[in-house]
Amino acid sequence: MAEEKENISKKKIQPVRIKRILGGSVLASEKVTAQLPFVFFVVLLGLVLITNRNWSEKTIRKMEAVQDTLKELRAESVTHETRLMSVNRPSEVMRRVTERNLGLIEPKEPAMKIKLKKSE
Repeated sequence: MAEEKENISKKKIQPVRIKRILGGSVLASEKVTAQLPFVFFVVLLGLVLITNRNWSEKTIRKMEAVQDTLKELRAESVTHETRLMSVNRPSEVMRRVTERNLGLIEPKEPAMKIKLKKSE
């Protein structure tokens, strides 16, 4: 019998608490109003964290875009370097000279180094 009374009294307490919460009287209590500065501080910290997260994600997206551009430019650089190397081969230079009839001939002797004596 005592157990039944305890169960009944517990059941009565719960609806009263739910009524107070839904009615808004809990928010008007002195305990809650004393904690409002802390609640506002926690909300402010949450907003700062959300803003920081969004800013860092935007920065990461920009960095990835720059890295993609850098990869494309490196590939383009390698392509240009390869083409330049093929154009600078002596056989390619000679072919282009003969195509354009510039009248230049390939030297038969290697270049010589000229040495000058210093006079005092």
